[in-house]
Amino acid sequence: MIMDKILEILGFTVGLLYLWWEYHADRKLWYASMVMPAISMWIYFSKGIYADFAINIYYLVIAVYGYIVWTRGHRKAAKQTPAQNDDDSDKSKLPITNIPPRMLWGSIAVFLLLWCGLYLILNYLTDSTVPIPDAFTTALSIVGMWMLARKYLQQWLAWILVDAVCACLYWYKGIPLYGVLYALYTVIAFFGYRKWRRLMHEENSASSC
Repeated sequence: MIMDKILEILGFTVGLLYLWWEYHADRKLWYASMVMPAISMWIYFSKGIYADFAINIYYLVIAVYGYIVWTRGHRKAAKQTPAQNDDDSDKSKLPITNIPPRMLWGSIAVFLLLWCGLYLILNYLTDSTVPIPDAFTTALSIVGMWMLARKYLQQWLAWILVDAVCACLYWYKGIPLYGVLYALYTVIAFFGYRKWRRLMHEENSASSC
């Protein structure tokens, strides 16, 4: 019981750091992404939120992938001025972009398939008491993390939905600090979308100079 509370507080703290770095499009967010799953897996399993427990295995893998993509870039980065090239700050080499329409529809299709599949697993193969919202947040988080790793602006829209549902779910399951954290995520995700959109316009303007 005491260990659960300590891990919950630690996860809450790391989550705030993650939120701050994600808001500023700082690649250090991936460091937090490697720590949070280890903490969260223990908490979620003990509370019977099995899909969220399982997704943290995926989070560990995507955190490594995201860090590599953000720092080395798998898409050709926009042209930078000499001053920008000399900038040794924490900003990623990968530019913020809109998700291509074909990728968007593909992501929606993958989300729906995952939601249905996870619901069936949770409803019939586990003792989960919240199979619908648990499957929803897990499926959309899988897609959202991939979008974040590719640095697509629309990843924030996915997180607004995920965070709002998670805030309610964690309060219901007796994890109040995580409920507060995800309620905060919901608000910040809205502002994060606006921040990234502004950064994207700034990057595009700089590359056209």
